[in-house]
Amino acid sequence: MTTLIVADDHPLFRSALKDVIRQEEPEATLEEASDFGDLQTVMTRIGEPAVVLLDLHMPGAHGFSALLFLTAHYPDIPVLMISANERDDIIRRAADHGAAGFISKSASMEAIGQAIRGVARGDFCFPDGVDLAVPGVSEEESGVADALSELTPQQFRVATMISQGLLNKQIAYELNVTEATVKAHVTEIFRKLGVHSRTQAALKLGQLDLADVSQEDS
Repeated sequence: MTTLIVADDHPLFRSALKDVIRQEEPEATLEEASDFGDLQTVMTRIGEPAVVLLDLHMPGAHGFSALLFLTAHYPDIPVLMISANERDDIIRRAADHGAAGFISKSASMEAIGQAIRGVARGDFCFPDGVDLAVPGVSEEESGVADALSELTPQQFRVATMISQGLLNKQIAYELNVTEATVKAHVTEIFRKLGVHSRTQAALKLGQLDLADVSQEDS
């Protein structure tokens, strides 16, 4: 392994993961991301990390949207999902959306290290007892995922901001682009999602949310 990205909004957990990685792979270069925007920036700068360790609840992302961004734009990079939530349906959805593995935050540091090494060498690392042959993603959710995979990285971020209720002017300020550029992105996002309003776009992205899972379970 050369470069790994630790994407989690909790500084203490990022620090713990980095300690595990340093013990297992002392020569590895470690990068951090605390939210979806950071993740996009780091991926643009790094390009080809060996593994991305991705928190299930990334600020700025809609449920599995951060995972979908990675699998759409960096299909050859394995993503290891990490979460305190171990529901079978969540794990199946992660697998269906392209994750290479899924491990609990309550797992031992040794187990986390083994999972990291496993996905880095091309293995799938999911909890025992979860039948991944059972579909985890509905047809509607799959359609939203396919539409999002067609968005550019910038459009992807704009779509996320739309779902958070930001106006074009606010999005333009956050991304340091013109409102005309944002409007063009919004038009293309609506077309690809097959919607005609911001509310409809937000409802579509809501298909990727984690029903009945609180942020405290991240």
